[in-house]
Amino acid sequence: MNTFIISIIVLILGYLVYGRISERIFGMDANKPTPAVATPDGVDFVTLPWWKVFLIQFLNIAGLGPIFGAVMGILFGQAAFLWIVFGTIFAGAVHDYMAGMMSVRMNGASQPELVGSQLGTSVKQFMRFFSLFLMVLVGAVFVSGPADLLAGLTPEAMTSTWWAVIVFAYYILATLLPIDKIIGKIYPVFGVALLFMAVGIMVAILVNRAPVPELTTGIGNLHPKNLPVFPIMFVSIACGAISGFHATQSPLMARCIQNERFGRRIFYGSMVAEGIVALIWAAAASSFFGSIEGLQQFIAGLAPTANKPAVVVDTISRSWLGPLGGILAMLGVIAAPLTSGDTALRSARLIVADFLNLEQKPMKNRLMISIPLFLITFLLLQLEFDVLWRYFAWFNQTLAVFTLWAITVYLSKQHRFYFISLVPAVWMTAVTSTYILIAPEGFHLPALAAYGIGGAITLSTLLLFFVKQKR
Repeated sequence: MNTFIISIIVLILGYLVYGRISERIFGMDANKPTPAVATPDGVDFVTLPWWKVFLIQFLNIAGLGPIFGAVMGILFGQAAFLWIVFGTIFAGAVHDYMAGMMSVRMNGASQPELVGSQLGTSVKQFMRFFSLFLMVLVGAVFVSGPADLLAGLTPEAMTSTWWAVIVFAYYILATLLPIDKIIGKIYPVFGVALLFMAVGIMVAILVNRAPVPELTTGIGNLHPKNLPVFPIMFVSIACGAISGFHATQSPLMARCIQNERFGRRIFYGSMVAEGIVALIWAAAASSFFGSIEGLQQFIAGLAPTANKPAVVVDTISRSWLGPLGGILAMLGVIAAPLTSGDTALRSARLIVADFLNLEQKPMKNRLMISIPLFLITFLLLQLEFDVLWRYFAWFNQTLAVFTLWAITVYLSKQHRFYFISLVPAVWMTAVTSTYILIAPEGFHLPALAAYGIGGAITLSTLLLFFVKQKR
């Protein structure tokens, strides 16, 4: 229990201290007009109160990653707590804040445009396709996830297929309509559900004196299949510590923020809030079944085709919070992917619009871009959820690598302390390059070869940065 409480406190202190340091390094200027103030269009560039922008940003980024990812990540042992806390403060929140503020300074530019402006035209073209595919992948993953959860709440009435149709229909509307018509109005309701879920589970942990594993007992690898902590765990906790997906969402809010002084609350703060959600679910999953080993045994007893994290979350919510509280908690869990899937497809539309330089105020232009995206998303829905999730996780973290390097180059050009993003950029380069080499869904190389090649890729990237910087 001490580990859990101290971790929460450290995350809050991280926001108060390191968040302000990040703000000063970037050079926040409250006198600069934001895109929503300078170029409003009534569709995407719309000024919103900072608290509403925070809620939307938090809901955009808090998908299934900090919940399902934390449940699967804690299988590796207590090391998951360390990654969630320190990854959030020094990597994820820095990534989100810097990317969001860069977009504010560049008139709400999308993630590929941000990266391309710093790493070159060829990288920009690659990132357009890479991030676009990730957005569509997220849309597909976050149709399947909430549909399965909703079907669990209505076993006698509606199947996953019918819920998938309803969720997909909602995504279509949220992608096409102005941001203040659906997203701006319904997100505060989703936000209340998500916060209830997080607070309810945290209170249950404290009231039940749940046996949360302590760091003092060690941080050895406990994974039942003996998968290596590095790099598998750092990708499994997909959004609970750092997520490239967030950089695709921040430009949406960069187009709505009223003043740069709200940037730390919105971008850095929402990532810390997501880290707290991940920490809560890691603690809940590892203590509800008595221990991490108990969680492993419970998962091993589930059917091979079961959505294992969803079953764990449903079991914990219903048992600790009762029938009504369990349903409310599950609605919070469902709200998280719903509010990431809709903005993922919206981001995909804006990425294509930026590439084609196509104005998005006319509905016909929005439809021209959106219809092909909806068709691709529907085709991806035919794949199994587990397959979709694994590839989403790797694409997600790889996108963070490109964004972190772009941030580092930007800070270097501005003659600012670029090591704040350089260190996480190097670390995540090592994680993602090694993962795709060693993972079962990747090249599945022997550990020694994967670590050697991954290390060589990381070192080469670092050397290339310093060579380019001198030039």
